[in-house]
Amino acid sequence: MKKTGIINPQLARIIASMGHTDKLVVCDSGLPIPRDAEVVCLALTKNIPRFLDTIRVLMEEMHVQKAVIATELVSQGNGMYQELLSLLPGVELRQVSHEEFKKLTCNGCTAFVRTGEATPFANVILEAGVTFG
Repeated sequence: MKKTGIINPQLARIIASMGHTDKLVVCDSGLPIPRDAEVVCLALTKNIPRFLDTIRVLMEEMHVQKAVIATELVSQGNGMYQELLSLLPGVELRQVSHEEFKKLTCNGCTAFVRTGEATPFANVILEAGVTFG
C-alpha cells in the first residue's frame, strides 16, 4: 500500500506519466469536459473536495512551470485567486477569458481532474515542467 502522496491510482499514474509541457486541467464541478478526455472525477458532493485542496496536493507531486486561469476567477472567485497564487510560487501565470479557457482545454490536455468545487471559474490548466536542467 502506498504510504504518502496521491493515493488515487488513476491520478498517480497520470502525473507519473506526464512529460515536459503536458497539461493537466483541475476544474470545478461545472466545467465542460470533452467527451473523449480522460477524467479523474474526485467530486463527492458540493465543495468536496475543494479546488484549492486538490491543487495543494498536486503541487507536492508535480513540477509546474506555467498555469492558465480565467480572468473571471480574479474578480468573481471569492478571494480564491490570491490563495491559488500562494500555491503556485514561481509559476508563470496567464489569464484569459473564460470562453478562451474552455477552448484551450479542448486542445491537447493530458487529463482533467474534476473536484467538487462550487465556486465559479475555479479552474486551472497546469503545464508540467522538468525537474532537471
